[in-house]
Amino acid sequence: MMGYRNVYAVILMFVFCTSCKRQNKTELPKDDIKSETKDVITYHGPNSITRNIIQDRKGNIWMASWEGVFRYDGKSFTNITSGVSSARFFSLLEDRQGNLWFGSIGSGAYRYDGISFQNFTIDNGLLNNEIVCIYEDKLGHIWFGAFGGASRYDGESFRNYIINEDSIMEDRTGKTFPNSPRPPYEVNSIIEDKTGKFWLGTRGNTFLYDGKNFTVVARDGKPFKNVRTIIEDKKGNIWFGGNDGLWRHNGSTFANITNNFGGFVYEDRRGNIWTSSGSGNGQSDWALYRFDEKSFSNKYVAVPEIIKSNEEMIFGVLEANDGSIWFGTPNGVNRYDGFTFNNFKGKESQK
Repeated sequence: MMGYRNVYAVILMFVFCTSCKRQNKTELPKDDIKSETKDVITYHGPNSITRNIIQDRKGNIWMASWEGVFRYDGKSFTNITSGVSSARFFSLLEDRQGNLWFGSIGSGAYRYDGISFQNFTIDNGLLNNEIVCIYEDKLGHIWFGAFGGASRYDGESFRNYIINEDSIMEDRTGKTFPNSPRPPYEVNSIIEDKTGKFWLGTRGNTFLYDGKNFTVVARDGKPFKNVRTIIEDKKGNIWFGGNDGLWRHNGSTFANITNNFGGFVYEDRRGNIWTSSGSGNGQSDWALYRFDEKSFSNKYVAVPEIIKSNEEMIFGVLEANDGSIWFGTPNGVNRYDGFTFNNFKGKESQK
């Protein structure tokens, strides 16, 4: 009996040490979260708010929705997270290793390797469990835009950056924010430009980070407020979409493209800029616009709307490999092939 007890104690110590080492590691342990039920396969997409859409290296379309994360393989939809979490999902990323990252509202972030999931929360050092955006920088670090600020994950641990009213700075005390009460500001968008500087769009100010200091992005002394999306185009121009409309920054000057509220901004393979635009006051006047490259040389450009939406808002935009444009709405996902629309509401829409 004594021998069995010794073996049992050794096993317990091994399990305990393994779980401690696992906490901040990128590697997925064998006993990580697995779906308790089989993935739900359907012939229709999500029927609720769909915030973000990406296409992976295999050609699958991924959608982050309030019903979960859906994958579309060209024939059917699969709710990948149905047996993992009931949280609302806002953000998606495929990293350079082919892993998928999902950002949720309330349950932190999930990393999915195609087999199992690893969940990152404030218990692991994540700043907040409400993740609005996810971004991978040139070094392979994963950034999370969250309520209260941002977190950077290097594969071992988190470095957190906290918004304090009109400023943001790194926190070295290990502070995190619980889900309630919700911090007043969130980071909506993060990019690293060609010079290695980071741009962060928040509900408050927009910031530029050089690796040491954060500065407020402003024009004529007026900060850009409530920026929802920041992108860098193929020429190195920085684009903002938010409360102040759609703006382009060429490194020295700012150019205002439209004055209406800009939700999401996206560049297609031809260099055209797509943006969802509306009054931003809850009215059903949202539309998806495309700005071709030639129009950018003009100061005032009248660009016809591509899609008029009766929805309250248009969310994430994607150009798929076949050239079709996908976009999210409060009632699911839509695809525009240049002629017709498909909202994937039922089996008949797949024909």
